[in-house]
This record gives sequence, C-alpha cells and structure tokens, in this order.
Amino acid sequence: MIEAASVDNAGNTPQTIAKPIEDEDIARPSATFRYTLQNVSQLKEQVLSPAYYVRCLPWKILVLIRNTTTPDRQQQKALGIFLQCNGECDSPGWSCYGLGELKLLSHKSDGEHLCRKLHHMYHSKEDDWGFAHFISWKDLIDPDNGFVKDDSITIEAHVIADAPHGVSWDSKKHTGYVGLKNQGATCYMNSLLQTLFFTNVLRKAVYKIPTVGDDSSRSVAFALQRVFYDLQFLDKPVATKKLTKSFGWETLDSFMQHDVQEFLRVLLDKLENKMKGTVVEGTVPKLFEGKMTSFIKCKNVNCTSTRVETFYDIQLSVKGKNNIYESFKDYISIELLDGENKYDAGEHGLQEAEKGVRFDVFPPVLHLHLMRFQYDPQSDASVKFNDRFEFYEEVNLDQYLQEIPQTPAHYTLHAVLVHSGDNHGGHYVVFINPKGDGKWCKFDDDVVSRCSKQEAIEYNFGGKEDAPHQARRATSAYMLIYIQTSQLKYVLQDVTETDIPTDLCDRITEEMRYEMVRTCGRKIRCRKLKSDTSVSSAKYYARIFNALKQFFTLQAIAGSKYKGR
Repeated sequence: MIEAASVDNAGNTPQTIAKPIEDEDIARPSATFRYTLQNVSQLKEQVLSPAYYVRCLPWKILVLIRNTTTPDRQQQKALGIFLQCNGECDSPGWSCYGLGELKLLSHKSDGEHLCRKLHHMYHSKEDDWGFAHFISWKDLIDPDNGFVKDDSITIEAHVIADAPHGVSWDSKKHTGYVGLKNQGATCYMNSLLQTLFFTNVLRKAVYKIPTVGDDSSRSVAFALQRVFYDLQFLDKPVATKKLTKSFGWETLDSFMQHDVQEFLRVLLDKLENKMKGTVVEGTVPKLFEGKMTSFIKCKNVNCTSTRVETFYDIQLSVKGKNNIYESFKDYISIELLDGENKYDAGEHGLQEAEKGVRFDVFPPVLHLHLMRFQYDPQSDASVKFNDRFEFYEEVNLDQYLQEIPQTPAHYTLHAVLVHSGDNHGGHYVVFINPKGDGKWCKFDDDVVSRCSKQEAIEYNFGGKEDAPHQARRATSAYMLIYIQTSQLKYVLQDVTETDIPTDLCDRITEEMRYEMVRTCGRKIRCRKLKSDTSVSSAKYYARIFNALKQFFTLQAIAGSKYKGR
C-alpha cells in the first residue's frame, strides 16, 4: 500500500509526490492503496494521488469539488472521487477493464467507512470513472462521521484489472507465453488452437508429421506446425493467416464465426489422416477417442440391440442442470419406449423397451461441449442459455462407466473456453492450466495474462447477464477440457527443440528469412516513397536491401541455422 501527500510552503492546495515503487510487481492483477489529502478545506481544483501500477498501467485517485443541484433545485457542494487509469497516455487505441471499490475512511474507532463499488471499461476517451457526488460537503465535514481529521481525509482504492489491450503488454515476460492475432472474428479459433498447443503430446506429434514437399499455402499440417513453432519460440503475438488460408478460407471467412465443435472435429480429422502411415499414426484417437455402447432392451421379451460407438467429444446439457454431474447423469438416463413410440423388435413385433447409452472408456483428454446454444421453438431461432452451470477443478467419472476401471476415471481441469455475448455473436477467450498445477492463464487473442483459479472457474459458471467481475455481458463456459489425472505427466510432457525434426526447423527458418527480407524491403520502399526521393537516398536504401539479401543467402549456403527467437 502507498500513502503520500505534501503541502506547499504557503499551505495552499495540496501537491502530491509519488513514492518509488521499483519493488512492486507492476503487472499484478490487483492492488489496494491509500491517498491522504491534506488541507481539504482549501481544495479548489482537482487533485490526483500518486500513481500505483496494476497490469502495468498507472492508476490514480482523482478528487475534486462539485456543485450539484438537489431535487428542490438547491445548490449543494459535494466531494467527487474517481479512479483514473492511464490518464497521461495519448494513444487512442488502448482499453482496460477494471473494477474495484473507493472507500472514504473514518478515523473514529466506531465510525463507518463510506464505500462505493465501480466497474468500467477504461479507454482513451473515458480514462476515469467514479462518483461526482461521492459525499455531500455537509456530511464530509460532520465531526460525527469522523471523515476529516486535522483538515485531512484518507481515501482507499481497491483495483482489480484485466490485462490491457492496445498498449505495451509483454505477455511473454509476464506469463512465459504469447497470444494469437485476431483476423476479425477468429477469437474462437485462437482459443481452440491454444488448447491444442498446450496438449503437449499432440504438439510433439504434429511436429513429426512429414510435410516436406507440401504446398505451404495449402497444407494444414505445415501451417499448424508453423503456428505451434511460433507460439513456442517467438516473443510476440503469432499470426494465423497462413493457417486459415490452408483451410481454404478467403478473407471474408476470417470475419465470420464458424461452429466451434465442427471446426475442432474437422481439424482433428485432417491431422489424423495426415498422420496415417507415419511414426505418429494413431496419436489423435489415442488421446481423444472414447467409447460408448448404445442399447435398446425390451422389457417383456428377450431382445436387446447394442452398438459400440466412438466419440471425440461429449455434448452435455446445461438447461435445467446445476452442475457437470447432473449433466452426465442425464446423458446416461434411460428413455422408455412405450405407447406410440414402442420399439420394433422384428419377429417380436412392437415392444416396450428401454433405450440409453453407457460409457465404456473415457479418453485421456476429454472434450466436453456445454450445450449453451440450442434451438428455441417459441422464437424459431437459436438462443444462448446463460444459466448457471457449475464445473470443478477435479471430477471423478467412475459412476458413469459400465464397469469400474482399473485406473480411476479421475480428471483434472486443463482448459475452460468461454463465450461472452449471445447467439448473434460475441467474444471468445480461453483459460488454461498449462502444467496442470493449478496456475492459470487467460488467453484473450494477442494478450496473455496470469489469473486466479476463481477467475478461470467460478467466474464462468454463468447465470448473470451483467456481472461486475466480467468485462462483457452473458459470459459463461461453453467447452471444458479435462485430462485424466493419471495421464497428466504423459499428456503435458515437455516439448523441446530437440523434439522438432531438423528438416522442419530448416524449412521454418528459411521461411522466416524470406519473410524478414521481404518485410525489410517493403519498409525500405515505403520509406523511399514517403520521405526520400533523392538519388543518393535511393542508392543508400538499395545497398541496405541488397546487403540483407546477400547476408541471408550466405547463411543459407553455409547451412547455419538462424532461429528467429
């Protein structure tokens, strides 16, 4: 906490001095700090507290005098208190969601502090938010309230903030990971790609897919290898344009939200087919494939029909269910076929029967799709159910299997994919527990930040259209990824550079060289056109460009490995 204030020699309106905070973690997600304002009776203009850093942005308490009009049209003097975020930044594109509490402290032992809560999306046009009439001047100076002591007041601010967008936020420095750039409406794809990247054993297998000779603009496997490589080694947000191009998407498709479940199934199917006949054949089903038996059993005759099916994901109902266990119970509940819905048992004719499914095997990596979006016959449209639905950091699914397994079906939550908005659109983010140790990170496109377990799990149960702790309305989990606890070390095994085939490293390195030369050339040409048209300048830039080409060509001939890290 900080507490700082000073008064000039003449005893006029206070001047504030910030105390050094080099020892503080400026990237922290929350903080509580105090500001003591002296000579409050002489306050005429607004004053700011020293800066306190949260999420690498300066936060200050803003205090001012306001004259307000009462309902009976009388002028009333009041004290206004606001919370300012990044007030000295001139950049127009930044934003940061913050919530917290402003508290006017009473110095009396039996006095009550005056508290007001606030939440706001701060940006360049609204960099402060608070209360113009925090307290009337009459109530402020009332000695019974104890707010003023020796002509000074103390204000306490508690701030909780998301990582900012549009300003300098070094995801790699603060978390060890980087994000993915959004092409327009690809936040859902970015969320899924991050979960696949952090399924480490899959990432290792993807690296080993032979892609030599593949067309880089059409090969989904090579494009995914490049995205994974960049996520692992680069320090800045990673582009996905080559990946979406390999899907056959045109630019317009990148501005349309596709079905998440279908996208994941198609991507895994492409990887599975590409892995056939290679050293990593069977990796996808080994990780994601479970088995279930669907059955129909007649009640009055000896006739049973069964069919074994495989699955890569399970759709769980949310509507009318309180938690994940109730949804699983509903999934395996028995349906009675009777009346006009009797089962045709062949030679036995129409029979009353029981219909249902039983799980035989759950996979090491379990994908659960929560059915947030469903058809509503009343409105004849798809609607989002934002009902409260609880899920847990650890679950045991033994009771839903036909037979108790030798290895318990005990699972640890690895990722929570979250949607904000309605069926017409919205925003997707993902919370990931990268090492399975309970230390969570939030991946919001290009911004990655540390977060609490509560933010990753409890805050995404849903049930509220506007929750103060959420920057966007109707926020709730729509997909959960669990890893079998006994398989955590295997699934989350380390992936190092030695796990990447040499020919793949060489190809990616060569592609990076080409991109760097092309980017440098483009920048040089733009600079020549915009600012320098003289012959000497043109020759100068041409020499730089040719030197870069020669440098990288010589490196390629020498066979050296330039890693763009």
